[in-house]
Amino acid sequence: MKDLYIDFDGVIYNSIEVSYKIAEEENITKDYESYYQFFKNLDWCDVLEKSSEINNAFECIRKIIDSNKFNVFILTHVVSLEEAEYKVKLIKDKIKDITIIPVPKNLSKSMMVKVKGAILVDDYPENLREWASDGGIGVRFDLDMDGKGFPVICHLDELIEMF
Repeated sequence: MKDLYIDFDGVIYNSIEVSYKIAEEENITKDYESYYQFFKNLDWCDVLEKSSEINNAFECIRKIIDSNKFNVFILTHVVSLEEAEYKVKLIKDKIKDITIIPVPKNLSKSMMVKVKGAILVDDYPENLREWASDGGIGVRFDLDMDGKGFPVICHLDELIEMF
């Protein structure tokens, strides 16, 4: 079985879209430090309540698990412990038997787990480039089906046929 790592923001939940909208409403400048501080202080309970699941992601993840083709993990960047806490609670409420790996935002996802031969599904191409350069397999999640150089899906259960 291949290890399969699935990003949360922008793949499972549209929380990145919601948080960027809040940043825009609060006139947060788009430089790294301003965004970092904004995300660090963000009310993640509120963000996740305003966010929604993307394309039946949790049902798709259950199908992936049931296929017995993958060891499935959620690998998500976080800026604060509060963000990690709320994400873990939300995910565990939907799928009890899954491992969630919060990754500090200032670290690459590929620094946290064994990458060689493992699959990462992410909406952010830079994460996929880092993953691939470390020997992993990158799959871009994009509702517009723009792979930006990577195989692309818009429903997570497409992975079952892809691999």
